Amino acid sequence: MPPAHTLFYGYGRIIVKRLEPSLLAADPLRLASQMEAAERGGAGGWHLDIMDGHFVPNLSFGPHICAGIAKRTRLPVTAHLMVENPQNFVSPFLEAGAATVLLHVETETTEVLTGLLTRIRDAGAAPGVVLRPKTPLEAVLPTLPFADTVLLMSVEPGFGGQPLLPESFSRIRALRALLDREKPGTPLMLDGGVTLDNTPNLLEAGVDLFVAGNSVFGAPDIEETCRSFCRRIGEPV
Repeated sequence: MPPAHTLFYGYGRIIVKRLEPSLLAADPLRLASQMEAAERGGAGGWHLDIMDGHFVPNLSFGPHICAGIAKRTRLPVTAHLMVENPQNFVSPFLEAGAATVLLHVETETTEVLTGLLTRIRDAGAAPGVVLRPKTPLEAVLPTLPFADTVLLMSVEPGFGGQPLLPESFSRIRALRALLDREKPGTPLMLDGGVTLDNTPNLLEAGVDLFVAGNSVFGAPDIEETCRSFCRRIGEPV
């Protein structure tokens, strides 16, 4: 049996539920100890929000941060590129050790995005695509054959600590139906406003991969909080 953080993509394969703590919410001065606590609690990977100050109004991590984390953890690192001109960022984050690279469908033409997704796969990483809250779900269709996972934003990207948008539940259900129809076995990842309280309903709606920031790193006991998340989504701890 593969470890709990392993994810098998593609038609008819196993999807392992997973918690990915978002390091944007971690304390930079206690990053190592907080990551160790989250890993002990059952975290299955790390989520890095890469912001350029243009596509979203904030700045965050560069490739050197990704490389430092990837060298010191056994868990896979996801690089979520919230950037304009993603073609300038894909190779640096692949070289930095990102196991998954996620591209926003809003940032480029289908031709450019499919080329980048192919480059990610050819480099041995997992390619994925992202939808903002107001982007029509059908916008994922042209790139879906090239993507291993789809991330649905349940807040406007750019800042942590936002509450989950109420309309997200209907969008999750609709996206789950679209994925099951068009590419069965595709994991649905959710990012934004994920908490212990809403996780069971998100799971029921069709979420497979849970990105949680403040609800993990803002908790008094990070290890126990991650353990509680994993119990609720059915991930072994």
